[in-house]
Amino acid sequence: MEAVVRRRQRRFNFRGSLCIPYFVFMALFVVAPLAIIVYYAFTDQNGLISLESWKTVFTTAKNWQVIGQTVIISTISTILCILIAYPIAYILSNKKFNKNKVLVYIFLLPMWINFVIRTIGLKALINGATTFLFHFELTADYPLVAIVLGMVYDYLPFAILPLYNQMLKMDKNQIEAAADLGANPVQVFFKNIIPMTIPGIVSACMMTFMPTMSSYVIANKMSENTTSIIGNLVAYWFSESISPVSFNVGSVISLVMLMIIGITLLLEKTIGNKEENQKKGGIW
Repeated sequence: MEAVVRRRQRRFNFRGSLCIPYFVFMALFVVAPLAIIVYYAFTDQNGLISLESWKTVFTTAKNWQVIGQTVIISTISTILCILIAYPIAYILSNKKFNKNKVLVYIFLLPMWINFVIRTIGLKALINGATTFLFHFELTADYPLVAIVLGMVYDYLPFAILPLYNQMLKMDKNQIEAAADLGANPVQVFFKNIIPMTIPGIVSACMMTFMPTMSSYVIANKMSENTTSIIGNLVAYWFSESISPVSFNVGSVISLVMLMIIGITLLLEKTIGNKEENQKKGGIW
């Protein structure tokens, strides 16, 4: 009996030990860097506790402009990604159009290519097209439009995938029942299909909104280095020793970006919980 207990204990300890590399990785590359950022954000150049860096960030008009510009670009890019990805995901989830799931892989293939290479290729393509048709370069004359195009192009697959997975779970019988009861296609879409795909819409929003907040490489390439987002500010303060408090200010901006992302995650969780409660209430 004791031998059996020892074997079970050994087996349990062995399984638990498999988590050690994961915890070590998290401690070294997630917790420790975040702790360093928090330390620099709440100290001055002498290592004393101070909020001077926060004052510097929030009293500079340029920082507010960049933060607002980032939120606008990310919001527009996310909305466009959802509007484009939704019908694509619906077609991909329909067995009539995608019997062998080949189209899914075609849309997801760009994710296998480095986004910098894709961005450079897109820049050359749209500049060549606009120069030939309208005699101007889009990235030079309309950098904000070019950035949004770059964001949508690079992160569209991240919006398609969660919508596609959610649409595969839709109750097709409910859609057919609504049509049989006299609902027209528009009513079926807004009253049946969209409510069933809200979790996928929320996930797609998060998958596109969060990375666009920090994709400063896309912003640089698609605007000829003339337009900045929050990621540019963070890279600027950490890469340039322009003042003794460069790391402190850069850490504050990093925390501001994390707070914005955290707020969006809380909104996602709130919407998800509300939708789940409504479904539970609908059963009874």
